[in-house]
Amino acid sequence: MSGHSKFANIKHKKEKNDAAKGKIFTVIGREIAVAVKEGGPDPANNSKLRDVIAKAKSNNMPNDTIERGIKKAAGDANSVNYVQNTYEGYGPNGIAIIVETLTDNKNRTAANVRSAFSKGRGNIGTSGCVSFMFQKKGQIIVSKEEYETDPDEFMMVALDAGAEDFVEEDDSYEITTDPDVFGEVREALEKEGVPMASAEVTMIPDNYVTLTDPEDIKNLNRTLDLLDEDDDVQAVYHNWEEE
Repeated sequence: MSGHSKFANIKHKKEKNDAAKGKIFTVIGREIAVAVKEGGPDPANNSKLRDVIAKAKSNNMPNDTIERGIKKAAGDANSVNYVQNTYEGYGPNGIAIIVETLTDNKNRTAANVRSAFSKGRGNIGTSGCVSFMFQKKGQIIVSKEEYETDPDEFMMVALDAGAEDFVEEDDSYEITTDPDVFGEVREALEKEGVPMASAEVTMIPDNYVTLTDPEDIKNLNRTLDLLDEDDDVQAVYHNWEEE
């Protein structure tokens, strides 16, 4: 894996989320609902729910909000059924974009995603048109400010837990895993008391693309902002090398 630092981007997203926590809490709330419906309300017997709870905590979601979401999903047989959809397309200058959604209205979501692409001078493509440029991986980011440790020792702990790769950046450590063992690695690091700035299964680009035209950057940011504002959008992945 390349040593492409994501920590600055995560901090940027956290700052944005602090101004719009309702959005990220809505996103995680839907993930909790889906995880409970698929595997039950007990995290001890539901690894997907454990992973979502860890994501919730890394985004500073209060414990009572998490517990309320689990109880609501477990106790309401008539609760909303969310459908997962993935859209792929291109931003300016061929930037690859993947959009994961969780929605109770596919037509609304499809129209909104298409609109976000078109307003940024991009376009939706066919399924698989850009996903081959990414690898699905578990990714754990640990801030050096939050965790003082010997890098070599930490690397051995991560690799012993089942991680595929360990990269030391100026401000963080980045650990990647096979998505199937992500939960096990995350839980092993949790038991070691490792604080995580981010811990999730994500799509990592094989290569990054830079944009130099200010108009291209403006248009891409417009698409990304519109997608971020949409409650149906769970995650957005792209291969833009942000300056």
